[in-house]
Amino acid sequence: MRRLFGIAFALILAATAGAGAARAAEGRIALTIFKGGWIIGGSGGSGTLSFNGRRYPLSIGGLSYGLVFGGSKAELVGRVSNIRSASDVAGIYGAAGAGAAIGVGARAIVLRNEKGAVLELSGRQVGLIANLDLSGLAIGLR
Repeated sequence: MRRLFGIAFALILAATAGAGAARAAEGRIALTIFKGGWIIGGSGGSGTLSFNGRRYPLSIGGLSYGLVFGGSKAELVGRVSNIRSASDVAGIYGAAGAGAAIGVGARAIVLRNEKGAVLELSGRQVGLIANLDLSGLAIGLR
């Protein structure tokens, strides 16, 4: 009897864990980010999240520190995964990276916030910028 109870408990636990993972969904995101600076840089912009048949406006801001020189505009689109509601996209996304763009350049990046939301973005960057920095990007729902 005890063994049967243990097996039933394990099955219920497995079903509950699977249901939580099944509830996580994904959406589409489009961002326009302006970045500029000299040693200390800043970024700002806007975007749109498409999730469960609705569109949510986004605001973007951030700071970077390190070797930052110039200015650029990036237009990025991609997928947002591991979210249960639109508010899961809001948060701080961190990245350490290096890059350069003169004129038009391609960008691709994967970011994760503290809630577990994952952004897989690609697009193009226009401007004159060189960077080797630590960056933080904050995305909020408007």
